[in-house]
Amino acid sequence: MCKICVFAGTTEGRELVGALAGRGATLTACVATDYGEALLKGAPDVRVCAGRMDRAEMEAFLRAGKFDQVIDATHPYADRATENIFAACEATDTPYLRLLRGSTAEARDGACVPDVAACVEYLRGTQGNVLLTTGSKELSAFCRDAELRERLYVRVLPMAASLEICEKCGVRPDHILAMQGPFDEEMNLAMLRATRAAWLVTKDTGDAGGYAAKLRAAERAHAQVIVIGRPAQREGQMLSEVLSGLEARFQLSPARKRVVLAGIGMGGAETQTMGLQRALRDADCLIGARRMLNAVDCAGKDTFEAVAADAIAERIRQDEIHRRFLVLLSGDSGFYSGARKLCEALRDLEVEVLPGIGSLSYFCAKLHRPWEDVRAVSLHGRECDLEREVRDHPAVFALVGGEDGAKKALARLEAAGLGACAACVGERLGYPEERVLRGTVASLAQEHIEALSVILIENENWGEARAAHGLPDEAFLRDETPMTKSEVRSIALSKLAPGLRSVVYDVGAGSGSVTVEAAQIARAGRVYAIERKERALELSRKNIERFRLRNVELVAGTAPEALQALPAPTHAFIGGSSGNLRSIVECLLAKNPAVRIVATAVTLETLAELTELSREFRECDVAQVSVGKPRKIGGYMLMTAQNPVYIFTLQN
Repeated sequence: MCKICVFAGTTEGRELVGALAGRGATLTACVATDYGEALLKGAPDVRVCAGRMDRAEMEAFLRAGKFDQVIDATHPYADRATENIFAACEATDTPYLRLLRGSTAEARDGACVPDVAACVEYLRGTQGNVLLTTGSKELSAFCRDAELRERLYVRVLPMAASLEICEKCGVRPDHILAMQGPFDEEMNLAMLRATRAAWLVTKDTGDAGGYAAKLRAAERAHAQVIVIGRPAQREGQMLSEVLSGLEARFQLSPARKRVVLAGIGMGGAETQTMGLQRALRDADCLIGARRMLNAVDCAGKDTFEAVAADAIAERIRQDEIHRRFLVLLSGDSGFYSGARKLCEALRDLEVEVLPGIGSLSYFCAKLHRPWEDVRAVSLHGRECDLEREVRDHPAVFALVGGEDGAKKALARLEAAGLGACAACVGERLGYPEERVLRGTVASLAQEHIEALSVILIENENWGEARAAHGLPDEAFLRDETPMTKSEVRSIALSKLAPGLRSVVYDVGAGSGSVTVEAAQIARAGRVYAIERKERALELSRKNIERFRLRNVELVAGTAPEALQALPAPTHAFIGGSSGNLRSIVECLLAKNPAVRIVATAVTLETLAELTELSREFRECDVAQVSVGKPRKIGGYMLMTAQNPVYIFTLQN
């Protein structure tokens, strides 16, 4: 097993150690501080050595370690450390390789000075507070001038050694910002504003050191930037080149790709979590829709625009360069996002899922209301019976998609008689142009609403819809078309026992009374009403519209031929068979051997046929139902018997 030593005092040094860990090499990571040691703990097959070493100590350390390769991943401004490592490698005949950090500095970034001394001299001729982001190492040079020291706000690591240097240099405690970076644009901006800094001093730290984020924050805060140039650098390689060279030379086992699926919140920086910021720093490739990529800081990262789970998974599997991927998802990764499909598509890789601030919690917070009583649904590319949801719940939150998505949803509710319900619309939540509209369903349906919107509907009369089957016959439109009467229908549906998500066939639907009641039970399922007579089809259609059902499909034709193209049923009611009873049952069993069948018989011929068929089922229940209805004759009420009905329940 090869032995590799990494002087890993930088972000890219830690990334290299993480990329090599557990792949067949014995790794030693050298860091200067206990804090650096803490950042590297937990990596497999990695020994961490903390503490500063001079040249002689490094030479002794390398002789004892007998390393096959030393990687110098120290800071680009730690020129003395680089020279000591190089000299120790030469003295011990140990292969040396410098890991370089890319530079993004340009002349237009601000005032460029060659070193710390020049920076101090430059600042002496200025006025205003100074945010110093170069750490504690050269702090004494800035603090020798008492006037400049009073204007300094210093950002240092949260370590006792750093705070001790600040104290020795005479920096006031309220001028010390002890924090670990790198920092994003918003954090830099907050510090500049809190310190009222007119100047920001930085080194050319590259993307790994958050250089671009500092520049953008300074521009927003109207602060001027002073950039301290880098010392002369030894020749070396970038991280990807170092990694690929080590993999080839030492025949390391393939690197396991790591994928983070992260919700980015509403789109603005204010709703992005610290977990997302950490994932952004760690990733070397960002993937997502263009809107998602535009919402985060992509500086220094390779990006790939994709939305579909299959396309994202294929891109990650085929990538031979990157190892740490961040897939950006809208809002919260657990709320109607692509995370579920991606977890399945990437199940053989190491996947982490990070939540975000979703539109539901964000919008309800804007409205000053809790959301534990809110039913959340999505109309974005999926079927949803929004009218039923609003009738069944006190509050419904809906994601809407596409142009006029919100207006169409509100129009549907108004047409369903729900126009008086209170409603709120949230447009472009989390963006500067965010807007919240309040009113009723009817009033907001007349408004111009942006495509990127959500709606919340509150119904104080929720739950008034009938919860049990057995609607009165008078509730349906009727003509001479046969109809399964209320009492028989209620018993038949009790025997059929469909669930919330059942797929139900109503064979010989007639007036559609069984279809309607089955659809009200299977609200998240689907009901197929099969009928061959045009007049009966039209009556069924009118009754379906009367009850505003969206989970019903009318199928014109004769069973069993009309059943062939339909999805497999979980339940089937046979109210009329046109003489094809056996072939209908055989078709149902072919589609689903466990289908639950309820069939009714009025004639002796159908009764005989069902009796014969019932012998072929593992479970069979038969009930004879005789219903009498009152009829007034003179001053008396007499019960008039209806035709007896036999109800067969069959299942294997």
